[in-house]
Amino acid sequence: MELRWLEDFCALARTRHFSRAAEEQNVTQPTFSRRIKMLEEEVGVMLIDRNTLPLSLTPAGELFCASAQRIIEIVRDTREQCLDLERAEAQKLKFATNQTLYLSFFQPWFEALESDVEMAVNLQSTAWMGSDFVQALQSGDCDLILCYWHPAIDFLQVLEGEAYSHLVVAEETLVPVTARDSQGQPKFWLPGSDRGPLPYISYNAKTFIAPVIADHLRRLPTPPHLLSVNENSQAISVKAMVAQGYGLGWLPRRILESGDSQGLVAAGDASWEIPLQLRLYRLARNRHGALERLWQQAAQQTQFTETPV
Repeated sequence: MELRWLEDFCALARTRHFSRAAEEQNVTQPTFSRRIKMLEEEVGVMLIDRNTLPLSLTPAGELFCASAQRIIEIVRDTREQCLDLERAEAQKLKFATNQTLYLSFFQPWFEALESDVEMAVNLQSTAWMGSDFVQALQSGDCDLILCYWHPAIDFLQVLEGEAYSHLVVAEETLVPVTARDSQGQPKFWLPGSDRGPLPYISYNAKTFIAPVIADHLRRLPTPPHLLSVNENSQAISVKAMVAQGYGLGWLPRRILESGDSQGLVAAGDASWEIPLQLRLYRLARNRHGALERLWQQAAQQTQFTETPV
């Protein structure tokens, strides 16, 4: 049974005339008559008394007409509510970042904007690898990505083209950390030695942080002696393993400062620290009204520069 059959029937009940009802429904009379007949066959009873002039409804038709009107109203109201929801969702910005930045940066940064823009936060992105963010932005699966940036992150190089714009919204530092030993001293201390390589809690090569650490260590005059004993894709996992004393690892300073530091201390002097930027990226051609508002608010808030839009 189709909704238009119910609408046809209600039109016929109002006009009591096949031709006028067909005209009202913007179909030919033969098509209209056939649809009324199909409705009666579907219901299993005669709904129209065709022996009267003007046409009249049978008792079953009167009962069915009242129900049909309610059904049409319910469907129309529900359809409008669904459209309202879709319009509201369309006004939200689709935002993605990794787990570390959701936990250590996103919420206070967004609240500080004092923005009226609604953000549809993609929590699935907490499991994405670095290049997944680039692909999501390219395909339109998100309007904004917030990520770490460093020249060594090669998969971000495509976002430096004219098709994209970015804001540098903050700076960050990767800090080598370790648990304390039984005397309260750092359990591990860089650079280690050939005879005593330091156990290293590392990052998956496809993450933002792994290439940054690798690049920095290559440039040091004194290379460290590290033995990778565990690999992770999330900084929070690195932090947990380091806190349990399994090795040293590099963590964003903000994740150490937000919440429980778990007693972690520096595993080396300042030469082992690595500067990063936090960047907000968008497609330059994306002219979503809410995106424009938020972008301007973010640009005014930050002391850093942006690429032209």
